[in-house]
Amino acid sequence: MFEFSTDLSSINDTTIIVRLLLAVILGGIIGFERGRSGRPAGFRTHILVCIGSTLAIMTNQYIFEEFGVSDPTRMGAQVISGIGFLGAGTILVTGRHQVKGLTTAAGLWATACMGLAIGIGFYKAAIIGCIMITFATVILHRIDNFLLSKSKVIDLYMEFSKSVRVTMVLDALKGLDMMIDSIELIKPSYTENAQIAGIISIRLKERKVKVDVISEISNLDGVEFVQEI
Repeated sequence: MFEFSTDLSSINDTTIIVRLLLAVILGGIIGFERGRSGRPAGFRTHILVCIGSTLAIMTNQYIFEEFGVSDPTRMGAQVISGIGFLGAGTILVTGRHQVKGLTTAAGLWATACMGLAIGIGFYKAAIIGCIMITFATVILHRIDNFLLSKSKVIDLYMEFSKSVRVTMVLDALKGLDMMIDSIELIKPSYTENAQIAGIISIRLKERKVKVDVISEISNLDGVEFVQEI
């Protein structure tokens, strides 16, 4: 039978239930946003990570309290380093050398740390941490997108026609009042008519709507495909 207690700092039936429920709730809050955004690690993954890390540190605390042995932080340290393997699985490098999944990986690591805080009874830090993690993934994401939309620098993936030299396309870009900051030539991935592709960083002399800029570039002779990355 369960015995309920008002002591939420030591390991007892009440703290086991409270901490695991809190892990489900706080982990689910973060995972819901990631899942809604279509990320590889979503609602269930974040809940499982949070529950697992909570159980790990609770088990460590239980061993320490019951048997008086073991370092009470050892299992927590293993969780922090071990979660990196799971996070690494969400990071992808696309054919356009575009890195995706870093935010999701960082979110999993932060969720694991939040679970450790729950499991050891550091409830205030866990709740405030959940709020801050959600703020970073939701609000700051929107602010980041807004700032990027106002930037004069655009990173593009472009594929060039076999019949036109790349230098001719670059000269045409300069003719549109665009400065080329960097270019990396790679193999094309999409169109059969392209012989070469490039990841190009351009700088606009005047701020323009990015959709209009990409439309102008796509109409240039020798450009088979263009996409912002």
